[in-house]
Amino acid sequence: MNRMMQKPHSLFQSDDPRLGFSMPASLGSQIYLRNSCQRTLRFVPFYGGERRQTLSFKFSELKPHNPWRISVCKGELVEVGDRTSPNEVRKEIEQCYELINKLGRGVVYLGSSRMGPDHSHYLQALELGREIANLLGCTSWTGAGPGLMDAAVKGALQAGKPVGGFKIGKEAGQWTASNFHPYLPSETYFTCRFFSARKHGLVDAVVRSSKSDRTAVVALPGGIGTLDEVFEILALIQLQRIGSELPVPFLLMNYDSFYSKLLDFLSDCECGGAVYKGEVESLWKVCNNNSEALSYLAEFYDLPLGENGKCETNGLVTTVSGPISYS
Repeated sequence: MNRMMQKPHSLFQSDDPRLGFSMPASLGSQIYLRNSCQRTLRFVPFYGGERRQTLSFKFSELKPHNPWRISVCKGELVEVGDRTSPNEVRKEIEQCYELINKLGRGVVYLGSSRMGPDHSHYLQALELGREIANLLGCTSWTGAGPGLMDAAVKGALQAGKPVGGFKIGKEAGQWTASNFHPYLPSETYFTCRFFSARKHGLVDAVVRSSKSDRTAVVALPGGIGTLDEVFEILALIQLQRIGSELPVPFLLMNYDSFYSKLLDFLSDCECGGAVYKGEVESLWKVCNNNSEALSYLAEFYDLPLGENGKCETNGLVTTVSGPISYS
């Protein structure tokens, strides 16, 4: 009994290389695996670094069309569909491209799904989405999720400009139980099964093929998912593999010094020889507030700004009206 209370570390291992994974687990959580073929698994518990008795499990053969069902942590059920063919991913990517062709390329916003309307960054992102939409007059693209993505969408709608999105079934915040957006029309977003398809869409939405194209990548404060997207797009720009004939401005919004420690880390990488001096700085523009971001984009695209640093139309900020208001 005392040993059971020590929360030992455990490891699932497979005798069949086709299964292809090892999964860390705990005796405190129930884990069930159901697969389409016979598999033998070994459950190897460790107590304080000491290996104990090994238990083996053999799963009976099941029909190939059945998905895996994995139950972890207090009975939470997760279904993992089989990726039967690369054609499925290719089809999703094509659907993302079709949506971009319909709505037009523009500004892609990356950001946290957890920072809601009561967060100061939400209000800043909403204002930025509105002002950039007014300035560039293009489509605003997001991951069609909650948090700062939602703020950018609502800002663009306040400006009366089109929006588009590539939703994923599982976000870190809310809206996770459904593949549908709570207020955007279905023709303005596409729900992806595969992250790779979503990323293809987010990248293609900022590609510039002519000087009349006004696009940008705006990285708002965010966590692991945001940083994944930020550095993947940054690497594509660095390696000149983003597919754009013309440069695409990349803005890192350092609200309240949110990314300052990340910038310090990159500076350490520079000192350690992992990146060349000035290499990262040449790939993006770090902005501490919305005014800096708007000024940078206005200069990049040679566009006028009002005296208050905001895009104005006849002295008034453009507001949304008519059927484009989806909320």
